[in-house]
Amino acid sequence: MTGNQADILDELFAVILDRKAHPRPGSYTAFLFEQGEDEILKKVGEEAMEVLLAAKGQGDARLISEIADLFYHTLVLLASRGLSLDDVRRELAGRRK
Repeated sequence: MTGNQADILDELFAVILDRKAHPRPGSYTAFLFEQGEDEILKKVGEEAMEVLLAAKGQGDARLISEIADLFYHTLVLLASRGLSLDDVRRELAGRRK
């Protein structure tokens, strides 16, 4: 994995935080923040279901696409709560024993 790929979640999260702080007309991310947490939770749930369906027979490319969608919406949820990728990293690191 190249450095650019390794940093993509951090880069995406930075864009999400920017859209939260500086909403842009036409931005889907800004739209989600405007709609509020219930809409964000709905999208996380929908994407989680789409991951399951893709894993059960829609092929690996579709599965990767749906996981990417789930990651994105999960990052929006973290940002909406004032949480970060570092919070998740700390949790995962704490589980390694």
